[in-house]
Amino acid sequence: MKRVNAVVFGVVLSFVLMSNFAFAQQDAKGCRDQPLFTRMPNTYIDSCKFTEFDAREWYDPDTQGKTKVRVEGKYYYILYRNQKGFEDKRSDLQVSRNYSNAMKKIGGSVYEARDDHTYMKLLKEGREIWAHVSSYHGDQIGVEIIEKEAMKQEVTADAKVMADGISSTGHVAIYGIYFDFNKSDVKPESEPALSEIAKLLTGNSGLKVFIVGHTDNVGGVDYNMKLSQARADAVVKALTTKYKVNPQQMKPYGVGQLAPVAPNKTEEGRAKNRRVELVEQ
Repeated sequence: MKRVNAVVFGVVLSFVLMSNFAFAQQDAKGCRDQPLFTRMPNTYIDSCKFTEFDAREWYDPDTQGKTKVRVEGKYYYILYRNQKGFEDKRSDLQVSRNYSNAMKKIGGSVYEARDDHTYMKLLKEGREIWAHVSSYHGDQIGVEIIEKEAMKQEVTADAKVMADGISSTGHVAIYGIYFDFNKSDVKPESEPALSEIAKLLTGNSGLKVFIVGHTDNVGGVDYNMKLSQARADAVVKALTTKYKVNPQQMKPYGVGQLAPVAPNKTEEGRAKNRRVELVEQ
């Protein structure tokens, strides 16, 4: 009798285990953990996103959230959900502290904005990694990670293309001139674009252009007007001093956010609006 009961118990236990396995939520197709963090126990990946180059504004953990910075690079987003039967068994603070402690253990800095929002930063072996973890009732856990890097320029500015654009429409947008967030200093990686602009102008001494700075709509209108003017001035200065372009061929103007070429509702649209244009005088 005992042997029969043991057999029955074993069959029931096997059925329960198989049932639990069968009903366990599986990770969304094509999704996996980002190597920086392991997942919380009893969770699965509900959805994920990866882009080669994107940007987000992050609280800087090194300043304990006193400043926000714009971070650009490879972007990962993973949304974890609790397995069925494990709902309401952990708090937002528990999630935050787990990720915070993991980051501190490998030498990163942490800023806990609230129990449900944690911002992290790691500088290691020449890499700069930023992370943001959000939690909703300990269940919906969103993990955002950006591996900071300069964008790999796939579309190059070309003097002939610029000339054709000006000839056909009277203006041409240049997307290879870079500035740090909220600054007007021309970054070194702008050199290929500046070199092609110089080639265009020195090869066409009769061509005169407005160097026009444009911004997205982040910030006030007055501020963006000043910023775009400062950036246009910086481009003209670089072309005049480093590339020896005749200053009489250029006039800098800033129009801020007043002439968008795309909606400012998405980061992709804002990126298109942040540009320098050459406009024929």
